[in-house]
Amino acid sequence: MESEQSPSVMAKRLEAEVRMILRPVDAYKLDPKQRETLANLRQNLADARIYSNDYELSETREEQELNAKRAKHWLREAREDMLSASQHDIFSAIDVAHLSAQIEQIIGRLN
Repeated sequence: MESEQSPSVMAKRLEAEVRMILRPVDAYKLDPKQRETLANLRQNLADARIYSNDYELSETREEQELNAKRAKHWLREAREDMLSASQHDIFSAIDVAHLSAQIEQIIGRLN
């Protein structure tokens, strides 16, 4: 069933999953750099979701390619933020592997 999901649905689920992981994290106990990383991660996932949706709603192939490129960029940025946050034990190695695999699946669908 998951193979039938659109990139925007997958991006929305990824964003929700990251929110669930971050829910117990007290941002006020983090240093400013870690807080900034998490803020960037949230924003990058939101941007990726928006561009994934725009990709699906594109009326021309040119628009579709541009939106796919933008969504892929923000997904890669989100992956880098996750890796950075994992160095501070915010994400476990299992979380990073699982979420990275989801990111790769989304990127694969944005063609």
